[in-house]
Amino acid sequence: MHIVIMGCGRVGATLATKLQAIGHSVAIIDRNDKAFRMLPDDFTGLKVHGIGFDRRSLERARCDEAVAFAAVAGGDNSNIIAARAARQLYGIRNVVARIYDPKRAEVYERLGIATVPTARWTTNQMLTRLIPGQSAREFQDISGNVSILACDFHSSWVGTTLADLEELTASRVAFVTRYGEGTLPARDYRIQEEDIVHLALETTREGEVTALLTHRFKEEAE
Repeated sequence: MHIVIMGCGRVGATLATKLQAIGHSVAIIDRNDKAFRMLPDDFTGLKVHGIGFDRRSLERARCDEAVAFAAVAGGDNSNIIAARAARQLYGIRNVVARIYDPKRAEVYERLGIATVPTARWTTNQMLTRLIPGQSAREFQDISGNVSILACDFHSSWVGTTLADLEELTASRVAFVTRYGEGTLPARDYRIQEEDIVHLALETTREGEVTALLTHRFKEEAE
């Protein structure tokens, strides 16, 4: 598959390298031709020196053949304009834009452009790991109805099976991170201390589920 990336900074160069490594055709656009130095010597994709939302640059990057487009330049405005151009001019369905302003990110998600709000994601990840009992939203679908929370929990939940956890929280376990590694566990898997449980649930229930997990499980069961 052919994939186009706008922005050859650390994120763009790493993304391009990984996509090429797994067999995809890649084109990367940047207005600064020196930015292409971020790419490894064995990168064989297209390097397009130009403005990422200019039609001539998009054509040189073979956007008419692309199945996906990632806008990861340093500015919100450039990323959104490029993402909309890819969607509207070339009909590319899989379009993602990196957005630093979380308010803008929410607006464009409603318009059907997936966004990666860097600052919000980083802040949420920090909170999850710094504050006991703090759950952080890792993902929300475009409609806003479904979220995935990275959940901390009271120590009394240790030993609880995921089946019981799902029943008590009316949610689904997406995966569990243990010692920094993600796993897709069976329903009889028991929670251990320092696990991070990633729950998929209705967005409106985030507060309720977070509060439940901060209480003593055994006392409530009794």
